Amino acid sequence: MKQPIETFVFALVAILFTTAAGAQWAVYEQPTAADWAALAELPDFSGVWERGGGGGGGGRGGGSALSPTPEYASLREQLRAIPGEGQATNCLPPGMPGIMTQPYPIEFLMTPGKVTMVIEAYTQVRHIFTDGRALPADPDPLFFGTSVGRWDGDTLVIESAGFSDLVQIAADLPHSDQMRITETIRLIDENRMEIETTITDPAALTEPYTTTATLARHRDWTIAEYICQENNRNFVDAAGQSGIILDNPGGLPPLPN
Repeated sequence: MKQPIETFVFALVAILFTTAAGAQWAVYEQPTAADWAALAELPDFSGVWERGGGGGGGGRGGGSALSPTPEYASLREQLRAIPGEGQATNCLPPGMPGIMTQPYPIEFLMTPGKVTMVIEAYTQVRHIFTDGRALPADPDPLFFGTSVGRWDGDTLVIESAGFSDLVQIAADLPHSDQMRITETIRLIDENRMEIETTITDPAALTEPYTTTATLARHRDWTIAEYICQENNRNFVDAAGQSGIILDNPGGLPPLPN
């Protein structure tokens, strides 16, 4: 016969396990046939899409002007004065919003309750939860933030918050912990997609910053492997100066004959 304290501990563990399992299933419940049928009624974003233009976080594709506050304009000038090439030299991904402006394809995967973006640049993955959950009140600071989406007719509206200090609004322009990003995604026609992105940050921007981009669907494309560090010839020394090794890519010792 179990002692009272042993019985209590056993019961407590059972309750905690059951609660955790219940919470897990509440979030990751197996989709039903009805869930898949409802998904089939939504616009079809699936496939690989290509955005024109170059990389970075600028306003390519049209939109409003970037208008930093005096404090953040000063911070930008300070960053520009620091020697070196910045995060890209060290193979850090740009995070949001810059990852969505890279000149590399993006694959959209649609499943009940979630839209997943597989981004060829830096082999990154974004999860957009469309199961009705709200943004957390105090999200962890992540490169892509935490994103939730909802369908407004044929348009997917995505709200993102909680960003790492290592990501930037645009080149050399940092953000505050108040930054929020809203994306609206819609099909223009069968093989063209429009993404409008609006960044609000009362501490860093005097007004919201909006860009619009058009992507083309390539039905015969697949996402390629992207390993930033492979064959990397760049380095940054202790003083922050960047350089390039021409005779020994990656800094690896020579292979034996």
